[in-house]
Amino acid sequence: MNMTTKSPASGKVDTSNLKHTPILIALLLGAMVALLNETLLGNALTVLMKEFDVTASTIQWLSTAYMLVVGVLVPITALLQQWLTTRQMFLIAMVTFLAGTLIAGFAPTFSVLLVGRIVQAVATGLITPLLMNTILIICPPEKRGATMGLIALVMMAAPAIGPTLSGVIVDSLNWRWLFYIVIPIVIISIMIGMKYIQNVSELTRPKVDYLSILLSTLGFGGLVYSFSASGDLGWSDTKVYGALLVGFISLCIFVVRQLKIENPILELRAFKVPMFTLSVGLIVIVMMSLFSTMTLLPMFLQTVLLVTAFKSGIIMLPGSIISAIMGPIAGKLFDKFSPKVIIVPGIVLVGLAMFLFKGITPDTSMLQIIIMHSVLMVGLMFVMTAQTYGLNQLTPDLYPHGTALFSTLQQVAGAIGTAIFISKMSSGTTKYMESSANPLNPVEKLNGLTSGFQGAFALGLIFIIVAFIVSLFLKEEKEGVKAARVLQNEH
Repeated sequence: MNMTTKSPASGKVDTSNLKHTPILIALLLGAMVALLNETLLGNALTVLMKEFDVTASTIQWLSTAYMLVVGVLVPITALLQQWLTTRQMFLIAMVTFLAGTLIAGFAPTFSVLLVGRIVQAVATGLITPLLMNTILIICPPEKRGATMGLIALVMMAAPAIGPTLSGVIVDSLNWRWLFYIVIPIVIISIMIGMKYIQNVSELTRPKVDYLSILLSTLGFGGLVYSFSASGDLGWSDTKVYGALLVGFISLCIFVVRQLKIENPILELRAFKVPMFTLSVGLIVIVMMSLFSTMTLLPMFLQTVLLVTAFKSGIIMLPGSIISAIMGPIAGKLFDKFSPKVIIVPGIVLVGLAMFLFKGITPDTSMLQIIIMHSVLMVGLMFVMTAQTYGLNQLTPDLYPHGTALFSTLQQVAGAIGTAIFISKMSSGTTKYMESSANPLNPVEKLNGLTSGFQGAFALGLIFIIVAFIVSLFLKEEKEGVKAARVLQNEH
């Protein structure tokens, strides 16, 4: 077995003898099942409501709790990666995920099912940043684009396929099979990981600042919960604005503390690197639009076009397949060309899709929707290379912090974006119905819903225009890649 060693000259871990392919397979399989489970219950919620005799607001906790735990845990993964070896963290994550899957799959009550989902979420919060950090370490800068393309494939395709797979399984088998089917994949991932994964990062084991962990938990947890719950409870609910207030105050104190203490759990000084900060901003803006579209489009299909949840999943499947194909291609192109050549056209494609969605009506054909969604997903694959570009700007000691920042802010962006766009859709519908001469007319109700969705997609287009302007400030030359090559040559 190939073992990693420390180079006596640099004190860094020598990864030159590692077998990269099996390591990537193990990590990608783990990330795939973890991210797939974020959306796998989408078409099963109604069935689960009847199975456990609970309300819609109660069943929604299966999704809200999952997002909440991931949002809370990801920020501290940078610290965990300095205390645990790559192998330890991977095995902890995957064994935890297996345990959560078994708990959920055999759950006799809703409470037990919720516990299983929370345990799964703990693993998801660990595995994604670990995957990204490992790739940054073992892959040379000039080949990271192609490898990150595989990550983009998993991160975008797995959650997108979830609703379709869910519909097929619920219709043909039993909801418990949503959990049973991933068990063999998890076991294979664990077996490959046990054989091939070795430590790839230096363990510094810094002093743990427990107050920072508490502030991070309250801050990110409060933000994710408040925006996630606002759709059901409304912003006037004390739980929602109370959580938002606690989250905001905690986050402000957390930021100040990270900048002052000697061993921060999240190194915010990474934002001093201009192109990293620009890339983070770009990804956050685009992800807000993406998460909202992934929520709004199925809602439009089911409430306006009156298609079933399963059929709506089928309609969105071609776009997911195309994105899976385009992810690695976009990554390879990123390795060959400057960031602007890849990212800017990607944003233009996303903007084009948003512009077309802005004009969506009950008369829009299924084929048109499939094409629009496919254009969106292709553009997104090109835009996601901005994440690789941003991380390339950092020095190796900041990799865990950079990946944690990207993953955390994507979770927060998803929660905030979904809340904003659904709120815009609801307010647009209400405004139309208030001005309608005959609000009880079924046709007018349909027009009101359509107006709400059009307004939400129009807002998404504005976000993408902002992202386009931001992308123009990206530097043509990938300076981080050059710097990384110099560092590798020195060591």
